[in-house]
Amino acid sequence: MGPLLVRASRGYRAVQAAKAAFRTSCPMPLLLPLAQHRYYADKVVQVPQMAESISEGTLRQFSKQIGDHVAQDEEIATIETDKIDVAVNAPSAGIIKEFLVNEEDTVTVGQDIIKIELSDKAPEPAKDEGKQEEAPKEEPKPSESESKSKEPEPSKPEPPKQTEAPKPAPAKPEPKPKPSSSGAATSSGPNREERRVKMNRMRLRIAERLKESQNTSASLTTFNEVDMSALMEFRKAYKDEVLKETGVKLGFMSAFALACVKAGKDFPVVNASIEGPNGGDTIVYRDFVDLSVAVATEKGLVTPVVRNVESMDMVGIEKAIGDVGKKARDGKLTIEDMAGGTFTISNGGVFGSLMGTPIINLPQAAVLGLHAIKERVVAVNGKPEVRPMMYLALTYDHRLLDGREAVQFLVKIKQYIEDPRKMLL
Repeated sequence: MGPLLVRASRGYRAVQAAKAAFRTSCPMPLLLPLAQHRYYADKVVQVPQMAESISEGTLRQFSKQIGDHVAQDEEIATIETDKIDVAVNAPSAGIIKEFLVNEEDTVTVGQDIIKIELSDKAPEPAKDEGKQEEAPKEEPKPSESESKSKEPEPSKPEPPKQTEAPKPAPAKPEPKPKPSSSGAATSSGPNREERRVKMNRMRLRIAERLKESQNTSASLTTFNEVDMSALMEFRKAYKDEVLKETGVKLGFMSAFALACVKAGKDFPVVNASIEGPNGGDTIVYRDFVDLSVAVATEKGLVTPVVRNVESMDMVGIEKAIGDVGKKARDGKLTIEDMAGGTFTISNGGVFGSLMGTPIINLPQAAVLGLHAIKERVVAVNGKPEVRPMMYLALTYDHRLLDGREAVQFLVKIKQYIEDPRKMLL
């Protein structure tokens, strides 16, 4: 046993010596850069989910540049879809490292578009860059002083400067093309310009939808006129009280929306739609009204939806219409704001339209067009009177609505507007 113990102790000492040598040759600090590398890993930003009906868009612009620091949830890009602009936000704080696509590229949902280097701290070099920018400003100062000190020597070249001044004068004869053109053509020539601008995705979609409506529905428009005297008096009597109690400015859109809801109870097909294969073989009736309101924006016409209008009063409708209208003009509409809609109201009167024929917003069955209020002479109880009058236009899908239903629906709206108290019963 003695020799075996000696050998074992020698082997143990050899192992311990090997471990010590390994620690000396491989210090632990070498592992630190690995941890740092993991902390500053890259994060790839992808095109977010937008809606079931939207699978792609155009990357309109990057809000940041390479090297910029971004905070978590800060907007870094904008994607234009056929309905709204979608903001792409940073999933975490970091520094923009690389753009994986270019502006104006078509991108799809889930596609990689930006690479971010994760970092909680904003880059400090920005301050150094500012100092570097100041440095070059100071450098030219001594150079200017040196140039000033040398000014007495180049006093001789001054005369050539004067000779150089008249040289540009011959450039004036360049407009000789003017006399070369014939008399009348000279005045009109400079004003004749032509520009080609590619349609944005929203405008393309609007054009596609309007043409689809024209080709699909059997559109027909019926007209009527309404005396706005009673509604204007009604609004005048209650607008200050409503504004004081609710902060809502009472207008006319809410009255027409409520009139449509009331009239629609007698003609539910106005709030229906056609669905099914081969152009549709099923009529879908609804016991709710989701009102699409046409709003003009810089990029085009949008129709955000006010839901469950049938459960609102006039003040609630006015507030809801104002809210979606503001979101539309501010460019803050969401996909949910645009989805659905069972009936549309379009108010061309705000632009001064006297009369027009609105286009159906498929798959809806009808759209009501409002127009400008104009004072006209009308017969009242056999006598001529000047009244504030408005033309109404109802465009409807003749596949669903017969002429009788469409005309009577519009007459019902006229009756409610000319006696608003009926809507409160």
